[in-house]
Amino acid sequence: MMDVRSLGYVVIESTDPSEWQDYGTNILGLMNVPSDDGSVYLKMDQRPYRFAIVKAEQNRLRYCGWELADEAGFKQAKEELQAAGIDFTEGSAARAKSRRVRGLIQLQDPSGNELELYWGAELDYGKFISPRGISGFETGFNGDMGFGHAVLPASKLAETHAFYTDVLGFGDSDYMHFHFSPDPNDPGQGLNFMHVNNPRHHSLALYEDAVNPVACVHLMLEVTDVDEVGYCLDRVHAAGIPIVSSLGRHTNDNMLSFYMATPAGFAMEFGTDGLQMNWEGFTPTVTSLPSLWGHKFNMPDA
Repeated sequence: MMDVRSLGYVVIESTDPSEWQDYGTNILGLMNVPSDDGSVYLKMDQRPYRFAIVKAEQNRLRYCGWELADEAGFKQAKEELQAAGIDFTEGSAARAKSRRVRGLIQLQDPSGNELELYWGAELDYGKFISPRGISGFETGFNGDMGFGHAVLPASKLAETHAFYTDVLGFGDSDYMHFHFSPDPNDPGQGLNFMHVNNPRHHSLALYEDAVNPVACVHLMLEVTDVDEVGYCLDRVHAAGIPIVSSLGRHTNDNMLSFYMATPAGFAMEFGTDGLQMNWEGFTPTVTSLPSLWGHKFNMPDA
């Protein structure tokens, strides 16, 4: 079984990457990393970057990069994908260099979400200096917990969930099911929360969603100080950025957070105090209440 360690990076396509440079530094408090390829790179810890925003003809999440432990695990992952009949593409040397890793492959899950599996991520140990004075983001030792989590749309929820658990080796954390109408025949929409081999409650969630042009429901960043959530919320209000969800505390991972719009059209959760789990002997849960308090959602118009 594959040993996926963390959500290491995301690649976001943007019609105007400069919007992300402004948003990432002035609102999120991430550090801009100078580049000569026209892309925007945003740093939050000892890794060279966590967000790569590339010029494109549309706004969307393009890739989630999932970290494997080592080269042996990388080779094993490719063998397991081949045995399962799942197509993948070897990343070029140039692509690996741009991702600051030693090797990667690219593939899709059954709902069409694109992902990269990689090994040998660089640590540049460059000092993280937040332009907004944020002391740090919760990413673990040398970034081994990854940058946060991603919630992705899944038009084929059961099949996609099985892909991540049975093929990629993710573990179940929690499940929720939502009904948005009183119709007793409304099937509702499912939401699977999954973890990888680190203490973060979930690094991935799959939301049953047939149509999502930006290929993402939301991404999450976790800071280490509750006041930083409040400061960010003030910056969001001052900048006139739509609030997708008010401040609240989730039930399953204890995260105290709010959600805001991003230049790509999906949401960004910004929070603190998320649970760190011991997975030995853990029994996955089924949760009927998403939040203990708050988190009143108000989706902005497209």
